Amino acid sequence: MRKIATLALLATGLIALGCGAGTTDDATSKADAGGATGDDKPKTAKIGQPARDGKFEFTVKSSKCGVAKIGTDMLGAKAQGQFCLVTLNVKNIGKESQMFDGSSQKAYAANGTEYSADGGAAIYANKNAETFLNDINPGNQVTGVVVFDIPKNVKLAKLELHDSPFSGGVTVSLA
Repeated sequence: MRKIATLALLATGLIALGCGAGTTDDATSKADAGGATGDDKPKTAKIGQPARDGKFEFTVKSSKCGVAKIGTDMLGAKAQGQFCLVTLNVKNIGKESQMFDGSSQKAYAANGTEYSADGGAAIYANKNAETFLNDINPGNQVTGVVVFDIPKNVKLAKLELHDSPFSGGVTVSLA
């Protein structure tokens, strides 16, 4: 368990240092990706609708909250509150490989409280580490689970999905 936590921490640090490659500052690229430009508001997608940020097109397939534990008795994670499992498809719509990192994704309650993804728990929710530092080549796509550990009495209202830790993100409503 300590090896996994250490590996996850090291990998997150490396991402923070080198993942700016997927960001775009071009207003046209942001508009094409569903992000805001100028005074425009970003487009909000719903479950089942594609939403773009940078080089990725995200489609949220489902969201399931109220999960207390992920994995097995020997290898698993127990929620501090409750796990919310968000299944999403990520497609690379760019012209070069792009790394998807589940820990760059955010969830929000109706009151605006922000929750970060639980990368350690996601390791147990994904058989092939689909949401953990996964390089996706142009035209390819993966489907995986991003995990959020939120208080038991909270209901998620929306997600903010990012192609990199530094991108503007795109909003997907869970309501």
